Amino acid sequence: MNVKNFENEGRKFAVNKGNFHVLEYLVDSSVSPSNAATEYFMSKMGVHRRQVAIELNGNNSAIIQAGAMQWMAGDIQATSGVKGVGDLLGKVVKSAVTKESAVKPEYTGNGWLVLEPTYKYILLVDVGEWGSGITIEDGMFYACSGTVKNSVVARKNLSSAALGGEGIFNLSLSGTGIAALESNVPYEELIEVELNNDTLKIDGNLAVCWSSNLDFTVERTTKTLVGSAVSGEGLVNVYRGTGRVLMSPVAPTSSLVASTNTIAAKAAAITSNTFGK
Repeated sequence: MNVKNFENEGRKFAVNKGNFHVLEYLVDSSVSPSNAATEYFMSKMGVHRRQVAIELNGNNSAIIQAGAMQWMAGDIQATSGVKGVGDLLGKVVKSAVTKESAVKPEYTGNGWLVLEPTYKYILLVDVGEWGSGITIEDGMFYACSGTVKNSVVARKNLSSAALGGEGIFNLSLSGTGIAALESNVPYEELIEVELNNDTLKIDGNLAVCWSSNLDFTVERTTKTLVGSAVSGEGLVNVYRGTGRVLMSPVAPTSSLVASTNTIAAKAAAITSNTFGK
């Protein structure tokens, strides 16, 4: 099969890892007069649409978030990935605690599998390079190779996690293969901290992913409640051991839609001031 015009002057494969590719729309020409100004200013601020394109050759497969498929070309079949009632119940429990879809369909065959576009950044991660596995923040999973296994891991001190307002459970990926993660921050801005039998403490959920073998807890910044209150920091996320942590330099936005709406409002105001006179 030959797919033409996959790349052109307006869109390019910005990142390639294994059989996973990130198609980035540098110029979005599919606009109408009503949203042209918004799209223009979004592009100037580096807000681009991105799509994950996966090559399947019969010897590999891909697991994606439910509803993420946009189109597929070739002899490709989709399965639910559910191996029975017990497996379905387990996936439902995982979904409830990790904010991921309960059923992640698996695609096999020969051809192209292309996912829905997103304005978030796509991180392509080689899971095998993380040794025992990689644990990710809630809602980041987008797709992975069929050879990647997923499980749910919990923090050691659940009570402090609840008090800190953070999630108690996270999705962990292990094995070999590529994982595509949706991030509010580009990879170039992430700070990588390599721990060698050491400790990292972070105020808030700035860590986007970390080595699964690290001890992950939520603790007070000082030994006493009074000390924590005086310091003004309260509870922090703590990572101990030997491994890696990818950390965002700024707090993630609460809603990508809200951010997009802010850009749209600014663009509309500029347009009104420029052309409304």
